[in-house]
Amino acid sequence: MSFFSKILNKLGFGSGSAAPAATPDAAASAPAAAPAPVAISEVDVVAQLEGLAAKNPQKLNWKTSIVDLLKLLDLDSSLDARKGLAVELGCPADKLGDSAQMNMWLHKTVLQKLAANGGNIPKELL
Repeated sequence: MSFFSKILNKLGFGSGSAAPAATPDAAASAPAAAPAPVAISEVDVVAQLEGLAAKNPQKLNWKTSIVDLLKLLDLDSSLDARKGLAVELGCPADKLGDSAQMNMWLHKTVLQKLAANGGNIPKELL
């Protein structure tokens, strides 16, 4: 399993996405049933992360720090793990040599990829 897949799993992406596809056919006569799967398939990333942050004894700033985001998800936040994730997501080679630049690139890219996979990420975080 890829590192990014672990992030998706921790946030509940993909859970139940196959079941709603069959629902609209069964409920074709009920137009109110159609919008429900759309709401279910979107993952409220901010609400989930804020909930985790509220329960966490550490003061983690997941909105700006990839290290804090990974810690909040209880994933490996070591430099080696972040480098692996950066390579997996296609980080430019010039940023890989500078951990600060890599971290900024990685944080932005992870949030963008979460949004691309159905997560609702506010534009100010992208």
